[in-house]
Amino acid sequence: MISSQGTRGFRAYTAKHLDELLGRAGFDGDTRLRVRAVATVLPFRTNAYVVDELIDWSAIPDDPIYRLVFPQEDMLPEADVSRLADLLRQGAPAAQLNAAANEIRMRLNPHPAGQLELNVPRVGLETVQGLQHKYPETVLFFPKQGQTCHAYCTYCFRWAQFIGEPDLKMASDDIGRLVSYIGDHPEVTSVLLTGGDPMIMGESVLRRYVEPLLQVEQIESIRIGTKSLAYWPARFVTDPDADATLELFAEVVRAGKNLAFMAHFSHPRELESPIVEEAVRRIRDTGAVIRTQAPIIRSINDSAQTWAGMWRRQSTLGMIPYYMFVERDTGPQDYFAVPLVDAYEIFRDAYAQVSGVCRTVRGPSMSATPGKVCVDGVTEIAGQQVIMLHFIQARDPELVGRPFFARYDPDAVWLSDLRPAFADRFPFEQGLEATPLARLSA
Repeated sequence: MISSQGTRGFRAYTAKHLDELLGRAGFDGDTRLRVRAVATVLPFRTNAYVVDELIDWSAIPDDPIYRLVFPQEDMLPEADVSRLADLLRQGAPAAQLNAAANEIRMRLNPHPAGQLELNVPRVGLETVQGLQHKYPETVLFFPKQGQTCHAYCTYCFRWAQFIGEPDLKMASDDIGRLVSYIGDHPEVTSVLLTGGDPMIMGESVLRRYVEPLLQVEQIESIRIGTKSLAYWPARFVTDPDADATLELFAEVVRAGKNLAFMAHFSHPRELESPIVEEAVRRIRDTGAVIRTQAPIIRSINDSAQTWAGMWRRQSTLGMIPYYMFVERDTGPQDYFAVPLVDAYEIFRDAYAQVSGVCRTVRGPSMSATPGKVCVDGVTEIAGQQVIMLHFIQARDPELVGRPFFARYDPDAVWLSDLRPAFADRFPFEQGLEATPLARLSA
């Protein structure tokens, strides 16, 4: 029996429970062992709400929520899985198993898009820990106590935060340093608290990070990136500090800041529970705005009907569809990635099925090294078939909104797979060291 945690009624399941949980699906011992092998490389965590309320165990292994949170044995190369499974079968020491897992992890691009090399600012020669500053007006902050989640998505691009390697983790509890950094950079108007999931923190801890930001006049918006509405909506309804958390949200709004709740929904089933509807209503009653986003993921939500249904439901509940992302170039990208051309067709077909109130959504968008690149479609120019793109956001603000073109490639899944059309190089291929933000943070 898996024990309860605290008084919240929240029960977390981790890798040590994986074999027990997989038994519900009727998998044989060898299959369970190979799934456990994958979980030595990619982190696994879920909870009783997801397992009991969201997963249809009669539809395993094709159930989308099951695939969303449980490792699959073919997420990694067969040779790697077999090697790890053999070590598990032999009862290899933990150090040996972890060394083998780390070797595989380093091949999976644990920190994509320059997260550690390009995004972490410096003051003099010292890096500012737990902070990223990729775009001039926006700072990302990783609160130390918020670097886990109620459950992990199998496609998570921040999986390296959860594997226990200090050199790969971004986190800080120095809110004073954040406030000081913002004060030194008047171009910063928005702070995004991210993780992990900041809503894993109790109200008293969350307040320690939020309250100081309310005194910073230049900040116009505070964003909270979270999957909690999908994975633990009780956080805003029945948890002991739910009311206090909502009061904190209301204080942000009363302080004249826009509070944007960046809710991550991957599949319409996550929106079906009545407690989600109640949680959304309570959050919106504080004056916060809920915007929704998720990547398009093969075998989970790679259909226009899925996205159209999700956007309509979100809009009905008063949320604002915001982004369809492209799966990032990290972790098991090869397993989950949808070709860019296919992603655009899915986006377009879904967009055509919804009313104007849902057409606030943007995408498919890649959060790549130079910025957020949106795929705008496929067309023919001067007899050449091309992919049209533009920057929604960029390290170099001069690139924002400017269209550019790539040669048509039906197999490309990421910006780095594309080749420029009508030019020798893309407009962003000028050397990142020369961008305004790189100079600003030097």
